Amino acid sequence: MVEGDGKDAGITEEEETPKGPPAGHTLDDHTMGDVFFHEHGPDADHDHDDDFLDVPLDENPLWIADNVRLTSVGIDVGSSGSQVIFSRLHLRRLAEDMTSRYYVVNRETLFQSPVALTPYESETRISGEGLGKILDDAYEAAGLSPDDIDAGAVILTGEALRRENSEAIAATISDRGGDFVCATAGHHMESMLAAFGSGAAKTSKEEDKRILNVDIGGGTAKLAILEEGQVKVTAAVHVGGRLQVVNEKGEIERLDPAGKTHAARAGFDWSIGDKATSEELDEVADVMAKTLIDTLLVRPLPEDLQNLYLTDVIEEWGHIDGVMFSGGVAEYVYGREERDFGDMGRRLGHAIARRLDEGALPWPVMPAGECIRATALGASEYSVQLSGNTTYISDYGDLLPRRNLQVIQPPYACPEEIIAEDVAEAVRTHRRTFEVDNDEREIALSFHWQGMPAYERMHAFAQGLVMGLDDMIAAGKPLFIVLDGDIAQSLGHILKDELEVPVGVLVIDGVVLWDFDYIDLGKIRLPSRTVPVTIKSLVFSDDPRSGQRLDHEHGHSHSHDHGHHHHGHSHGHSHGHSHGHSHDHGHDHGHSHSHSHEHSAGHSHEPSDKG
Repeated sequence: MVEGDGKDAGITEEEETPKGPPAGHTLDDHTMGDVFFHEHGPDADHDHDDDFLDVPLDENPLWIADNVRLTSVGIDVGSSGSQVIFSRLHLRRLAEDMTSRYYVVNRETLFQSPVALTPYESETRISGEGLGKILDDAYEAAGLSPDDIDAGAVILTGEALRRENSEAIAATISDRGGDFVCATAGHHMESMLAAFGSGAAKTSKEEDKRILNVDIGGGTAKLAILEEGQVKVTAAVHVGGRLQVVNEKGEIERLDPAGKTHAARAGFDWSIGDKATSEELDEVADVMAKTLIDTLLVRPLPEDLQNLYLTDVIEEWGHIDGVMFSGGVAEYVYGREERDFGDMGRRLGHAIARRLDEGALPWPVMPAGECIRATALGASEYSVQLSGNTTYISDYGDLLPRRNLQVIQPPYACPEEIIAEDVAEAVRTHRRTFEVDNDEREIALSFHWQGMPAYERMHAFAQGLVMGLDDMIAAGKPLFIVLDGDIAQSLGHILKDELEVPVGVLVIDGVVLWDFDYIDLGKIRLPSRTVPVTIKSLVFSDDPRSGQRLDHEHGHSHSHDHGHHHHGHSHGHSHGHSHGHSHDHGHDHGHSHSHSHEHSAGHSHEPSDKG
């Protein structure tokens, strides 16, 4: 009880001091300068900066130490093969970048499963139960549990992209805990991933060469042209090592429509259940090898070869300094694998190698990099940045928080005179490249703003964004724009108030993002009016964008009773567009090739058993 000092008797200090916000308290209550220092429940539409001041420094996500170590899992599910890799990542904040972004500077492989044939319930439906067993076995063999995982990535390619499959896979993964990035990789993105994972992107930058990467998986060959560490053009051709599969009796037990087409080109009318001799299989493989090379060299393409392209045709190759092969079939092209797994992989690889020896390509064949089907190395998380305090958010309740927004970074350089049509074309092209050129899901667009924040430049830039995202706006999808330059509030007002964009608009600045990032946007923080951005990046073995070469370490081989570690990398996707990055991933081959290739000097790679 406090008496005297002018206060009414009977009123306690406890009763007089506000304990919390009024019922229904929202961000709007702060607009007139209300007291900031109170507490509220987790359902509030904002947080307070001081909520994060009473934790140890090494636990504070905003001031985390410069070096972070975490355990990540990569799960790669393709049409034919699936595998799991566990890694320990070392992330470091590079002070010279003047940002709080963390870069992966070291990766230690803890365990990599052998590639297992992707389990199916029917011809097209992947078995969630069978995939779950593959994951459970991998966790057990690695001596890990879902609770040990800090971050992860699931890469879906081929048949796994079908809606019914992707939903079943997502359910299977979520049942085993963990917050995973789910990256769906069609032909375009898969080509880019292959180019990163094979080492072609890194080689193109380090050796200043223009390289054609040909990633041959189970169902498709992904093509990518790389220059200065960036993927410039991609495409995909329907040639692969698992389009036809025979059993031990020589009976055809799997025959993809494209596999039937290739057999017909060799003069055979095959159906499932037919018998095929070894000589006939060799003949079909030779025709497939010739077909692949013809799709690269014959111009103009005859109609039968055009029909084998799954993307736009790359009409002109320009100058090529060398060609690099990757993917499961490349193991046979380079003579690093000799086992036969009942499909066409071995025969096709040998047929391609023979033609290369005969000089079938006009370009030199470069040494092998990472051949085997790319694996998702995982995702680095705990890379947290705070937005600038000039953020523009049209509706806090509707737009925040957000989880797992895929980031794409259109390569627009912001010249002195910004032309709206050029911005729109850069946005449309990059959306096609990453196969987010529809209105089905939300994405975040990242830009590197250069030059003065003059009104005319920002207005033209905003107009270009509206033109390039017109389908998403028509579908009612909100716009998420992320910039490193300090123009968020001005750009947001132009979009919403002047151009009258009828959907939610969020523009944040002061954040550095790349392609192949995924972000979580937290609740707005008061009084700083900043937004925490958690960046989850797909991890590649050698990423030319960061200038970092990872120091791969062979780590603890928890119960490797079947294979060797290897550092999976990425593989292919194809696009008939221009891009700018390389990546890693999977392909659909059923060849469970698992090789370990160290990109650091002095390491050799050995093939692991195939599942």
